[in-house]
Amino acid sequence: MTESTITPPEESPGCVCGALLEPGQIHCSKCLARQRWERREKARRRAARRRAITRRPPRGPLGAAALGVIWS
Repeated sequence: MTESTITPPEESPGCVCGALLEPGQIHCSKCLARQRWERREKARRRAARRRAITRRPPRGPLGAAALGVIWS
């Protein structure tokens, strides 16, 4: 037998989804779009859960009278 080793051809790096990438790319455009969508959805769900009264309005903090507190 001969003692020669066969080197496989170099594979170009691929994305997690299996798409081929250009040199210098980390993710394909489809995966980048999915990551952007996930970040936006996460922020949208977080904002939807937040109650409006707990957020400070842009003009300043709400006073006790504005919250409906009666001091009698």
